[in-house]
Amino acid sequence: MNNMKLKIIINGSNVHGVGYRVMLVNKALTLGINNFNVFNTLLEGNQAVFAFIEGDEEVLEEFKDYVNTFRPDGAEVDRISFEDYGNAIPPIERVMLAIQMEQCCRDIPIILKMLENQDVAKI
Repeated sequence: MNNMKLKIIINGSNVHGVGYRVMLVNKALTLGINNFNVFNTLLEGNQAVFAFIEGDEEVLEEFKDYVNTFRPDGAEVDRISFEDYGNAIPPIERVMLAIQMEQCCRDIPIILKMLENQDVAKI
């Protein structure tokens, strides 16, 4: 079967920091997608999530239905658009590692502050 590529843009006043990227990665994994990317950005002054997916037509249709049906708690979506995409899409593991590294960068200062407070409490 011939693989197709799709670009998805999710626009809204609150689509960052609500778990959209992780939700989309998890769905791509359940569909057996090998090539997938997702990132947060700003578009025309609004928050946006861009996703890129490669797969056969049936899988892409199922993914589109999922994106149109489900949203993370707290997400405020104004518009979702889909368009054909012609460029390369990296392996899904790359975006999974990027999300993991981003989370570590957020967690480290919190952990260090907790340790600092714990040391003060022992004195």
